[in-house]
Amino acid sequence: MTTPDFARDSSLPRRLGWWSAVAVLVGSTIGSGIFRSPAGIADKLPGPLPLLAIWLTGGIFALCGALTLAEVAGVFPRTGGVYVFIRESWGRLPAFLFGWSELVLIRAAALGAISTTFSEYFIRVLGYDPRVAPYSRYVHYVAAAAILLTATFNYVGIRWGSLVQNVTTLAKTGALLIIIVLALAIGLPQTGGHYTPAVPPGSFSIASFGLALVSVLWVYDGWADVSFVAGEVKDPERNLPRVLIAGTLIIIALYLLANLAYLAVLPVEEIRQSKLVAADVADKLVGAAGVAFVSVAVMISTFGTLNGSVMTGSRVLFAVAEDGLLFKPIATVHPKFQTPSVAIALSAGLGVLFVLLGTFEQLADTFVTAIVPFYALAVGSVFIFRRRAGYNPSFRVPGYPVVPALFIVATILLLGNAIIDPSSRVPTLAVLGVILLGIPVFYVSKGRRAADGR
Repeated sequence: MTTPDFARDSSLPRRLGWWSAVAVLVGSTIGSGIFRSPAGIADKLPGPLPLLAIWLTGGIFALCGALTLAEVAGVFPRTGGVYVFIRESWGRLPAFLFGWSELVLIRAAALGAISTTFSEYFIRVLGYDPRVAPYSRYVHYVAAAAILLTATFNYVGIRWGSLVQNVTTLAKTGALLIIIVLALAIGLPQTGGHYTPAVPPGSFSIASFGLALVSVLWVYDGWADVSFVAGEVKDPERNLPRVLIAGTLIIIALYLLANLAYLAVLPVEEIRQSKLVAADVADKLVGAAGVAFVSVAVMISTFGTLNGSVMTGSRVLFAVAEDGLLFKPIATVHPKFQTPSVAIALSAGLGVLFVLLGTFEQLADTFVTAIVPFYALAVGSVFIFRRRAGYNPSFRVPGYPVVPALFIVATILLLGNAIIDPSSRVPTLAVLGVILLGIPVFYVSKGRRAADGR
């Protein structure tokens, strides 16, 4: 299979080395979720074994996807990643729907949710309560400013953006490791751990497990983001598979260790009530200084994730526009900085709009619901590519076809559960409806392109 120019050539220079690419993946994934989300997850599954099982399930889900994309990304090392995989396998309409969803839902919702958490902890570090007026209003403004700041870093060059990513990734990973070590070395000997009873009565049901998985996937999201900047990764055929696999395994290990550490110090019932579980663990271990440390760690962590989301998301819009499916100016490369400047500005502008209008919960749920169908399409592309003559990837997904099939089946079950459950049915259908609105938009724009002779 001869790789088309569309999928291999890049008008953006390849400047990201192996470590920087791993930092993009890890930094885009580890944000506020592992510090904030365990409370909501434990509320749905209030037992040590179900709680650990859902984190492991989410990790397996992400790893199945990463192993599959590791094969495909090595063949199509092109800016846009998931968009390219969908376009080259399923065609222009599904690819456009992904670009449309990134434009109107996915990226703006992600930037809004991440920057909101950064803002809350930034205000908390300054000594104010972000839950009360006027600081509850300031949360939105500080979040908007954070989006604009990270957009500026990425606007002036991938090196600046990757530098911020490298530094914040080291800081956030180090902070999480410190919490884990303290909890297991100090807390576990004191408490003996809160791991029993493993499955208390009422702590597990299929419906609750499915809803909890949505929250877990928000925390794991980021494993595919490095594919969006594949057109800027050095030696991509060799590096991209290694980055996707190594980065995802690092995330799974850190998340499982973090939850084991939380349970070493706090019982599940306390985790259910804790909106900042890592801070409560640190408070139990070393007092107020620990709370301050965790607040700063979360702030740094979310800033790095925000930076990574701006970096990777803008590349999707750039790729779709470069392919002629969005306004061509979005594919502009800045003559001095060699960055997708218009795409970065557009992503940031939409993120600011969303963060001024929505809450964290609304934004996070919107993001997960909107993106997982396209992850399934991207993973499913391997079945189509494997049937094409000349397809010779440098890495082949182990366990084919079971591994990609598991990912796709899990996605279908996840969305089906969200539609069946009354508490999530309306917002889930609303998000899917907005995605489908892209179909008439595609055909209208297709008609205009035909009229223009494109």
